[in-house]
Amino acid sequence: MGRMEVITRTERRRTYSEAEKAAVVAEASAPGVTVREVSRRLGIAESLIYNWRSAHRKAANIASEPLQFIPYGVVVDTDHAKPGTALTPATPAPASPKPSPPAAPVEDLIRPHPGSRPGGIDIDLPAGVRVSVDSYVNEKALARVLRALGHAS
Repeated sequence: MGRMEVITRTERRRTYSEAEKAAVVAEASAPGVTVREVSRRLGIAESLIYNWRSAHRKAANIASEPLQFIPYGVVVDTDHAKPGTALTPATPAPASPKPSPPAAPVEDLIRPHPGSRPGGIDIDLPAGVRVSVDSYVNEKALARVLRALGHAS
């Protein structure tokens, strides 16, 4: 009979701080060094180092994008007696009132954004207000905003 190994306890998953991850990624990204060498020396799985390196690159790309301010409207307190706010469009309303079209489903109001950010869209509301968001928008927050404006069910 060959060698038998008895496992008496399970090993816990190790956790690494952001500083430790950054140090490992920097070490693995040095010229002439391979991920395999760093992995073996530190006892860390290669795939984990590759994942950290990928996440580090994505974070650097996002951080390098310029911030964009999109003017939407002005919040005005309509009644001091009761809490609440009203949104007024940033652009003035047209001088001649037009009959408002029937409310369209939100899906029909969304079109691709022509800007440089990936996944950007403009949402043109029937009231003439445009909401611009990108792929980083929180879906629940956007749904709340559209419900508050009365344009989504």
